[in-house]
This record gives sequence, C-alpha cells and structure tokens, in this order.
Amino acid sequence: MDRLTKKLEELPKTPGVYFHKNKSGKIIYVGKAARLSNRVRQYFQPSTKKTADAKTQALIAEIVDTDWVEVDSEMEALFLEAELIKRYKPKYNILERDDKAGSYVRIDRKSSTPTVTTTRRPIDDGAEYFGPYLNTYALRRALKYLRRVFPYSTHTTLPSRACLQVHIGLCPGPESETYDEQQYKKDLGHLISYLRGNRVAIIKDIEKDMKTAAKAQQYEAAAKARNQLRFMKSLSTHIVFSDKENLDLSKDHALVDLQELLGLAKPPRRIEGYDISHMGGTDTVASMVVFTNGVSDKASYRKFKMRIPGNDDYIHMKEVITRRLKPDHIKKWGKPDMILIDGGKGQLAAAYEAMEDKGVSIPMIGLAKREEQVVVLNRAAETKLSEGKLAKMSGNSVFSEGFTLVNLPMNAHLVKLLQRIRDESHRFAVSYHSTLKVSSQRKSALDDIPTIGPATKKKLLRTFGSVKGVKQARKDELSSVVGQKKAEILHQYLRKE
Repeated sequence: MDRLTKKLEELPKTPGVYFHKNKSGKIIYVGKAARLSNRVRQYFQPSTKKTADAKTQALIAEIVDTDWVEVDSEMEALFLEAELIKRYKPKYNILERDDKAGSYVRIDRKSSTPTVTTTRRPIDDGAEYFGPYLNTYALRRALKYLRRVFPYSTHTTLPSRACLQVHIGLCPGPESETYDEQQYKKDLGHLISYLRGNRVAIIKDIEKDMKTAAKAQQYEAAAKARNQLRFMKSLSTHIVFSDKENLDLSKDHALVDLQELLGLAKPPRRIEGYDISHMGGTDTVASMVVFTNGVSDKASYRKFKMRIPGNDDYIHMKEVITRRLKPDHIKKWGKPDMILIDGGKGQLAAAYEAMEDKGVSIPMIGLAKREEQVVVLNRAAETKLSEGKLAKMSGNSVFSEGFTLVNLPMNAHLVKLLQRIRDESHRFAVSYHSTLKVSSQRKSALDDIPTIGPATKKKLLRTFGSVKGVKQARKDELSSVVGQKKAEILHQYLRKE
C-alpha cells in the first residue's frame, strides 16, 4: 500500500481514464475522470470507505494497484473508457451496468434528409453507428455542444413547417424552403470526422472554406465558417469527443506488448481483424474490422460476400486478404500496421500466402480459438519475435510445423486486446451472414430468371397469386400476361426446377 500511496501522489490534474487492479494484476474496474488526481484519490479517503455502497466497498477492498492514461478532454475519456470496458470486461463495471446496453450515435447520411439520433440497438440499415457509450447522459450532453458547430436534424418524421431549432441555428431545416442538402451533408461529414477523432483536419478544412468564401466576397458563408471555428475551439472547455490524433500509444500496455512481442519499430496504429462466417457453405461472408490506436473504428469496417462457393475457411481467408490488398483498396483504405486472423495455422498460412502473392509485407498473426494461442508463421521475416519479451510474457511457447504458438497469460493486456478484435470481427461477420440469410429466404424463384424484372414479377404474382401458381400456369396463360417470348423463357426455367 505504501507503493500505491506514493503512486497516487503522481496523479496528474488532467482528464483521463484509470484502471484499478487486484493482487494478480487483473483490471477489475475502469473509470473516467475530468481531473484524475481528484477522482482516483477519492477511492482511498476514509470517508469514502464509510459512506460508499456495498459494491464500491468491495471494489476498494480488492484494489492493490492503479494505473491511468491521460487524455485531452473529458469526452475523450468517455470514448476511451467505453472501449477499454469492452476490451477488459472488468467485473465491477459489469456489475455497475446491470445488463444495460450502451448508447450509439446513429447517422443516416445516405438519406436525403439525414438525422442524428441515439439508440441502444444498432441494426444493419445502411446508417453509420458510433459507440457504444455507457454514459448516455454525457453522450447527449456532448451532442448538444457539437450541434452548435455542426447543426443537424433529429426529425424521424418531418414537421409541416420549420421547427424552433431551425430558427435558432441548430437544425438545417430539411422541412423548410431554405434547406441546402449539399451543405448539410458537408456539415455531417465534418461531424462524422470529428467523432472519428480528426479534429485537426476539420479545423484546417473549415479555415480553408472561410478563406475561399472571403476571397470570393461571400461574407455570409465566411462568417458561418468563422463561427464554426470559434465553437470548435470552445468545445475544449466543455465535453468533447475523442481526439485520437493526440492519444499517447505508449500508455496502452497492450499495444506496447504487441510491439515488443513482434519486434515492431512502433506500436501498431491500425490493426485489422478478419473472420469468415457461413452456414452449411451458403451465404459465406468475411468481415474486416479496424482498430485505430487500440480503439474500434466502426466507420472503417468492411464486409465481403465470398465469390468462391463452399465452406472452406482457408480458401475464403485467402480470397478476402487477396481482395483487401488490391492496390485500389490500399489506396482508398490505407495499409494496416498489423493484421489479426481469427483462426489457427491453416487460416494464417492461407492469409499469408495471399499477402505474398500481392507482394505486400504486413505483420500478421492468428489467434487460435481453443487455447487462445497467438500463432506466428516462422518464415514471416517482418514478425521477428523478441526472445526477451516472449520469455517474459509466455510460460511456454510451442514450435509446430513452421509456426510458433505463443501461450500468454489469460489476464495479459495483449490477450484482452486480441480477444476484443477477434470477437468484434466474429460479431460483424455473423451479423452480415444473418442479413444475407434472411434476404435469401425472402428470395423468389422468379428472381434468377433472365428478362423477369421486378415489374414483371409483380404482375405474375398478382395474376397467379404465388410462385406456385406461376409454376402451374400453362404457357398460353403466361403469354397472355407477359408475352410469348418471356412466357417461353419462364416455361423453360420453371420446368427445370
């Protein structure tokens, strides 16, 4: 406890996220603070031990060590806290949640009248989701501040006339005559970029717009850009969203462990995780999830519908890595600093073969499901295992058929990060597979017949009542509805079935 007392004296007076650990070094609680020195010390005050509820008293009794990460704002702490809780699953955070789901920010930018809302249940509806955030109150408060900079609509059903928020400058007014869809979507693009942590890039973009407008003597537009810049700067005094550009990666123990384990020059900023999902070899899909600076970056997730039939995980893993590493995808999405494959030796070998075929060199490892072993291909020159770190972190490593199987403690920070990426890639793959499965179940036998489009299909079903009725119809009956040529094609295809 003397060591912990001395450590508490070093607490900074800045916002951040703190981790309480038990005697085995396991993280048992993750919290955020606007001022770390004040918040963390509260746990060890005599008055807190007397007045705290039973759960907090039990937590305090288990704390043996505390660590923290400094960030630039309280909102950044909110974002990072949510991610680290998902990564480490601390038992006292789980108790605190009482099975309540986190909140997501939902933006349906593809709509002609986009909205920004919060929800607890994201679905695959084409909208963009950010989160989850466990503190819904803080999230809504942050969105309230951000709305002053980037006005947005919350209307799920448009009112008949301009709402109050339009008149006070908080809504672009998709229900009004002055609605500028192009400008609104540009502002939404800035808001989304801000949620992703690109604060510096947005400021530069707005400054450029302001100068361009002023030069063209468009003073109203220049004044609007100037006001946005002022609001942007004022956000630092309120709660703001994560600015991942300024996140100190050296404070993320898992990323540092990964750097040392694989002998990388620096902690990997962009990690991509891949998984395959299918059922009986049908509707096979692959997922690509992205973690930037150790934090999930849902806007960068991608999904792939497999072109090669069957249920061979090795072939499909090779296919998705081949497609990911196409030059145009590397140019558009960037090149990952590391790739994590959900699977063991076979999946990793297939992925590495695809990478070699593309002439690309990226550190790549697998995570075997059964024993949670880190799988490394021995011939991968870019993943030179650091023997010192390997010996320190793993009790025993197994060398098997050209692979190194690294056994790490289950409570290691690195294992928790890799599990988080693997679980997220699996969840995303299963979600996409389920969507395709439902879609295929709704598919009609008429959908794959040449020349039979949606309008013709609708006409046939309206006339004969069902696909079965179409199949039972005589050729002359089909001709009277769709014409002789299409009736002939229909008759041939349906007869084959």
